[in-house]
Order: sequence, then structure tokens, then C-alpha cells
Amino acid sequence: MFKKWFGIKSKPSEETLVAPLSGQVVRLEEVPDPTFSQKMMGDGIAIQPDEGKAVAPVDGEVVQVFHTKHAVGIRSKAGVEILIHIGLDTVNMQGEGFEAHVKQGDKVKAGDLLITFDLGLVEEKAASTVTPVVITNGGHVENVQQIHHNKVTAGQHDLIKLKIKE
Repeated sequence: MFKKWFGIKSKPSEETLVAPLSGQVVRLEEVPDPTFSQKMMGDGIAIQPDEGKAVAPVDGEVVQVFHTKHAVGIRSKAGVEILIHIGLDTVNMQGEGFEAHVKQGDKVKAGDLLITFDLGLVEEKAASTVTPVVITNGGHVENVQQIHHNKVTAGQHDLIKLKIKE
């Protein structure tokens, strides 16, 4: 009631993530890395990209861009923290072939360009191009519902629906 009187905005109780990359959707359990497949970092999904571009899956704030530019963390308006980790063992590339278009603290809208990368170079030098998209603060989320698509387009297809804990 006070929120209504004083114009205090409450956080959304649901949130939808759009696909941050274009490509083939892969179950997280099928990612060939136990850190992701066993959901040690959190629940989510993965995408086998068919182009070297990652966009914001939600409106929010960039909380981390790894110095090697192979991964980015975003906090949504509802407080959900999302990690987009481009490829597997890409940290070993030391930033080669990656370009960040955002920095920590930037505000982004769903579909805004985050990182571009040389997909061919990642295919050549990394263990895999499969890109996990993980909710890293799962305790904040009541339910993670994957929206079933085989193939998605970055910034266009809904990928995951979240119910936020109150």
C-alpha cells in the first residue's frame, strides 16, 4: 500500500530472457563441460552460435565484462544475474578475436550489442563454441522455464521465462 502512495516501484515478479545469440539451442546438461552441465554455476540453457555476436538478453546493467572479453554478466531490473560465457576454454584465447562493446556499469536494453567475436577463430582455438547462458543467482529465482525452440535469433526469440521470488 505504501508503495502505491509514495510511487515506490516494486521489482517485477516475472522476467523473460531473449536469446543473446543466434543459433541452435542446446540443453545445459549437454554442454561438454561439467561446470555448466552439472549446473555448478546455475541453471540456464546454451546456444551453439552461428554468428559472432552476443546481445543483452534483458534490460539491465552490465555488472562484469571479463578482461578476456569471452564472458559478460548482466543484472536485470528484477535483480536476476545472467552470465553469457562465449565458448568453452575461451579464457585461454586471452581476448584474441573478441571485442567488447560495453563496460561494467553500462545500462543495456534487451537486444543491445554486448560482444562480437570471430566465430571461426573460436572454432579453431577453443574446446567448443557452445555458449552457456546461466542464471548465477538462482536463489533469487523461484522457477526457470525454458521456452522450447530449436533455433533462435539474437534479440528476437524468447528463451527463458523466470518467476522471481518475492
